Amino acid sequence: MGVAGRPLARQHCFRHSVPITIFLLLLLYLSARILGECPLPSAAPRRNSVVQALLLRCSMIRLSSGALLGCGSWAQACIPEGPPPFQGQQELGAQVPQRWKEPSCLEPQGMLGRMMRPFRASLNPAGDVELSQYLAGWRELVKLLTPLGSIFTFATSEASTKVTALEARLRGPDAEHYTSLAAMVAWERRAGLLRRPGAVPRDSARPSGSRTLLLLHRALRWSQLCLHRVATGALGGPDAGAQCSDAYRTALAPHHPWLIRHAARLAFLAFPGRGRLLELSCPGTTEAEARTALAQAAGTLEDVYNRTQGMLAELGLLQLA
Repeated sequence: MGVAGRPLARQHCFRHSVPITIFLLLLLYLSARILGECPLPSAAPRRNSVVQALLLRCSMIRLSSGALLGCGSWAQACIPEGPPPFQGQQELGAQVPQRWKEPSCLEPQGMLGRMMRPFRASLNPAGDVELSQYLAGWRELVKLLTPLGSIFTFATSEASTKVTALEARLRGPDAEHYTSLAAMVAWERRAGLLRRPGAVPRDSARPSGSRTLLLLHRALRWSQLCLHRVATGALGGPDAGAQCSDAYRTALAPHHPWLIRHAARLAFLAFPGRGRLLELSCPGTTEAEARTALAQAAGTLEDVYNRTQGMLAELGLLQLA
């Protein structure tokens, strides 16, 4: 090659070396940035939990379809997608929400818990109602309702009389026939104790156990509706007296003579307020906790009522009294 060709060769090499040099400098710059944001761990143990968590994030690079997941474009730090593991959250001091604790009134020895437990136990898997557990639940319901006002005292005194009458049958000479609702109805029907249209029962002075249970069943509906409405009533809406009075008109008034309906209407005028009812039902809790607990108790009563209502309807006994 001649002397004249040498400058041309140098210019050609210079044009090609400039892009390569720029690329190498850019590569060094990016490497320095990445190493600066994701430092390599040293051999000495690290006591700073925040630094350990950052190192853990920088090391968690996952491959998917040949691409780096969790790494931003260019010089962003390599952070895996999604929140850090639970252990990492604890190391970073994250606050874990605590589990809601049931109020003491729902515990086995609490006021509502003592009532709910036997009522739940009365619903056996076969679809029947165990009478001993049903009556035990009623005993606890009476204890719950008695302090709530004069109208409850009137209702619970009647309920206590009926509970006592049925308990006497469970301990009497025919106790083997009074283990459940279905067994009681079947035996009393065979024994002629159930009134049929146009017929008189053999022992008209002694009401049947089925009739007594029907009266308790209606009172249970009123109690359930009243407690449910006290628990779920909206702020600024009808007060507890109005709601429980409406529940009485729905569940019991159609079966009571005028004098009793009039006395009940007057008694509801002195009905305690919602706050007082919640305090007596679930003492030592906030209003929100008491509402939640009372709603659960009302739900248990509704389950028992629905089971009993279905059985009585199927057996044709809803008009027995």
